Amino acid sequence: MKFVLFQYHKKYNMSNSILKKEHELGLGGVAIGTAFEKLTDEQSHEILERAWDGGIRYYDTSPWYGLTKSERRFGDFLKEKNREDFVFSTKVGRLFTEVPSSEVPETMWQDPLNFDFEHKYTADAVKRSIADSLQRTGLGYIDIVYVHDLSEDQVGDRYPYFLEQAKKGAFKVLSELRDEGVIKAWGMGVNKIEPILDCLEFADPDICLSATQYSILEHEDAVDRLLPAVKKAGVKLVSGAGYNSGFINGRNRYNYKDVIPKGMTEKRDKIAAIASKYDIDIVDAALQFVLAADEFVSIIPGAGKPDQVADNIRAWKKEIPKEFWRELQEKGLVYEKAQLPLY
Repeated sequence: MKFVLFQYHKKYNMSNSILKKEHELGLGGVAIGTAFEKLTDEQSHEILERAWDGGIRYYDTSPWYGLTKSERRFGDFLKEKNREDFVFSTKVGRLFTEVPSSEVPETMWQDPLNFDFEHKYTADAVKRSIADSLQRTGLGYIDIVYVHDLSEDQVGDRYPYFLEQAKKGAFKVLSELRDEGVIKAWGMGVNKIEPILDCLEFADPDICLSATQYSILEHEDAVDRLLPAVKKAGVKLVSGAGYNSGFINGRNRYNYKDVIPKGMTEKRDKIAAIASKYDIDIVDAALQFVLAADEFVSIIPGAGKPDQVADNIRAWKKEIPKEFWRELQEKGLVYEKAQLPLY
C-alpha cells in the first residue's frame, strides 16, 4: 500500500496558499454522481468542459458520490489536463467493494455503480482509500483530502466510536502524508459544525469543507460558533451546498432533503424580490454572500447541466450594489454579525 501511495510522491511548498483567488469558484461532484437525476457520461463531460472553459480550476468530488461514479468521471476529464493547472480534492471515510447489481444498497444516488461500502476511518483505510482514488481518477496526486461524513447525521450514534477511530487513524495519517508532501492539505468534509470543532480540538487540519451550514438563508450558528473557531486555529473553509442543495434556485428540496424548514420559502422569496429591484439574481447574492466571509476561500456548487455552470460563473463575476446588502440588513434578512461585501 505504501508503494502505491508514494509512487505519486511530490514535494510541496506549504508556505503557498492551497486555494488562491482563482479558486474561489469551484465545481462540486454531487450532481455528477447522480444525486438528483441520471446523467450520462457524455452529459457529465459537457458540464466539466463548460467549467474548464469558464475558468474553473478547483474540482471536488468523493468516491461516495454515485458509489465511485463521480470520482471516475472527474478523473476521465481531468487526467487529460496539465496536472499543475488545477486543484483537486476528494474524500476518505468509506471503503468500496464491487458487488452484483442485485446487492447494491439503497442510497440517495439515482444511477450508482455496482458497489457496496463501509465507513472506516483507520490509518490503513485512509491509505487504501487514497490509493483507490488515485487509481480510479488516473491523476498523479491529490491536493486536498477531506475526512468525509464523520458526523452524527451520517453515522448516527456510532459517531463517538468513529471519532476515536479517526483520532488514532485518519487524522494522524493525513497529517503525516501532508508533512511528507504526499498531499497538500486535509480537513473535515461534513454537514455539521460539531465534527469540525472536534477535529480542531484533537488534530491540525488545514482546510475544511462545510456543507449546509453557511448560506444566505441560514448562517447564524456558523457565524457564532464555526467561524471564530476556524479563524483562531488558522483553518480555512470551503462551502458546500451554498445554495442549500438547489433550494435557492427554486428546487423543492433543502439541504438534500424533501422537508423545507418553516419560514425558509418566505425568506428566500423576500431576498429574491429585493434582488430583482437591483437587477441581480438571488443566486448572485447567495454565492457572493458566502465568499464575503474571510474564513471561506471557495464555494463549490454542483451542476446537473452546463447552463448551471455558466450561471455560477456569471454570479461570481456579477457586480452587486452595496445598497442591496444594506437593505437585507435593514430588513433583518441576514444576521447582524454576518460579514457582507460592503467594502
